[in-house]
Amino acid sequence: MEQLNATEAKREFGELLIKAQTEPISIIKNGKPIAVIISNKEFQELEAFKEQILKMAIAEGMDDLRKGKTHSYKSVFDSINRKING
Repeated sequence: MEQLNATEAKREFGELLIKAQTEPISIIKNGKPIAVIISNKEFQELEAFKEQILKMAIAEGMDDLRKGKTHSYKSVFDSINRKING
């Protein structure tokens, strides 16, 4: 993946948009990656993938409900508190 610092990205923005149609471009600021520029097509594909994963998780949760695989709110909060408080 090509990397540009933020100043270069600003200066070469038009070219960056063209390059992003074929490959992701990483933007670096103060030596750290802060953003990735991708094509709209790739963004739409990522959004569709995230939606598909969410739908699968919801379906799995609904299946667990039907099978009675549930937890009380108290057990959930107790588990969270144990993780937070060590």
